[in-house]
Amino acid sequence: PTYLGVSEPISIAPPSANDEKLNEKLEATLKDHNMYETKEKTCLRKKVLEILEALTKRMVENVYRKKGRSESEIMIAGGTIRTFGSYKLGVHAADADIDTVCIIPCYVTTTDFFDEWCSILQAQAGVKDVSAVKDSYVPVIKFKIFVIKTVDLVCARISDPFVPVDIDVNSTDLLKKLSEKSLRSINGTRVADEILALVPDVTAFRTALRCIKLWATRRAIYSNSLGFFGGVAWALLVARICQLYPNACASTIVSKFFMVVAQWAWPSPVVLKAIQGGHGFSTLKPWNPKLSHHDRSHLMPIITPAYPNMCATHNVSQSTKTIILGELKRAATIVDRIMIGSSSWNVLFTEHNFFGTYDHYIQVVASSDTYECQLKWGGLVEARLRHLLLNLDSTDGVALAHPYVHGFDKAHLCQSTEELSAVINGIDTNGYPITSENSDDWKNKTGVYFTRTFYVGLYIKLNPEKERQRQRRRFLG
Repeated sequence: PTYLGVSEPISIAPPSANDEKLNEKLEATLKDHNMYETKEKTCLRKKVLEILEALTKRMVENVYRKKGRSESEIMIAGGTIRTFGSYKLGVHAADADIDTVCIIPCYVTTTDFFDEWCSILQAQAGVKDVSAVKDSYVPVIKFKIFVIKTVDLVCARISDPFVPVDIDVNSTDLLKKLSEKSLRSINGTRVADEILALVPDVTAFRTALRCIKLWATRRAIYSNSLGFFGGVAWALLVARICQLYPNACASTIVSKFFMVVAQWAWPSPVVLKAIQGGHGFSTLKPWNPKLSHHDRSHLMPIITPAYPNMCATHNVSQSTKTIILGELKRAATIVDRIMIGSSSWNVLFTEHNFFGTYDHYIQVVASSDTYECQLKWGGLVEARLRHLLLNLDSTDGVALAHPYVHGFDKAHLCQSTEELSAVINGIDTNGYPITSENSDDWKNKTGVYFTRTFYVGLYIKLNPEKERQRQRRRFLG
C-alpha cells in the first residue's frame, strides 16, 4: 500500500488557513507551558550522554580487568549508550527525564553492571540519589546528574565479547544475541525508531504529542505503573492518528485524536503495523489474544510496533479505563470549541481537581529513617500500588478507585515517639517538601524521618435510598 498503517487514511486533506492559525496558537501555548527546552538545556543533555558513554567504556574496562581479560580484549570491548522514550522521539519537555539503555559485552554480567555502575556513579561529580532497582520487570538504575531530573539506565547484554561503536539495535542478527531480559531492555529504543519511521509527518507528530503529553499530565492520567497510559502508549496513539490523517497539521491531529480515541471500539487493539510472528530465536511471544488468556484480558490494548510486539497498556484497570475515557470525552468537547474559535488551548490544559473530587480517599504512607533507604522503599511501595488498585476494583461497594499519579516526598523533624507515630501513620503531614534542589540539605541531619505519601480517591457505591439521601443533602446545601 502507498499509505502507512494497517488501513487506508480517513482523510488526506491538507490543512486549511484556519488549521494553520490554530497550529501557531497551539505551538505558542506549548512554549508558554515549558514544553520546549532551551538550547542551553539541550546542550547539557548531550553533554550528559557523552559522559555516560565514557563511563560505560570505563565500567566495561574495569570489569574486564577484574576478570583477567587481556589488554587486547579490553581495547576492543567497547560498550555504548542508546536513548529511548521522549528524548529519543524528540518531544522531551524542559524538565523531562532521560531514558537510556547501556549495551554491554558478554563478559559483563548483570551483577557486574549494577555493582560497577553504582560504584562509578557514586564517585562521579554532579551525580546524586543513585538507586538500583534490580528485581523489576526491566531492572534499572536511577540517578540525578547536574540539573537533569532523573536518568533511567537499563542494561542490554549481547553474547559477543565486544560491542561495535556503530551497533545496529534494529538488526535481527543483534536480537539473536540478546537474552529475553536484554531484549525487553533494548526494546524501548527500537520502538522509538519504528514510531518515527511509521508517521507521515514527524514535525506534526511531535507537536501533537507534546500537546497530548501536557494534557494527560495536567489531567493526572499520565502513569503506566498506576494503570493509566505512559509515554509510549500516548506516542503510539498519536502516531496512529497521524497515519489516519497523513497531511494534517498538529492542531488537526489533536482534534481528531480526541474524537477517534474517545470512540475507539476497545478492546480492539491500536497497532501501527501488522504484528510480527516469532523469529524462532526467542521464547518471547508477540501479543496475541487468540493464543494468550493474559493478552485477552487487556482492556485497552495499544501494541508496540517492534518485535516482540507487546501491549504498552497492560496495567489498565476497569477504574482507570473509566477515568481515561471520561477525560477523553471531556477534552473532545473542549477541542471542538477551540476549533471553531470559541475557546482557547489553555482551557484544554486546566489541571484536574483530584483532591476536591471524591468524598473518600485512601492514604498510603511509606516511611524510612534515612534518605537512601527511602529512595528504595518509596519506589518499591509505588511499584506495588497497582496490586492495591486491582483489589479495590474487585471489592464490593467500590465503584471507582482513582490513584493520584504523584507521591508527596517530605522530611519530618520528630522530637518524640508520639510525633514519629503521627508521621508514619499519616496523621501529621506537615513536613518539609523534598525537592531535587534541597534534598542534599536533609540527607545527613539527625532526627529526620522521610515519607512518601500516595492517595487513591474512591467513589463508593451506595444503596438506592442512601444515594437519594446523599443527593438530597447536596441539593439542599
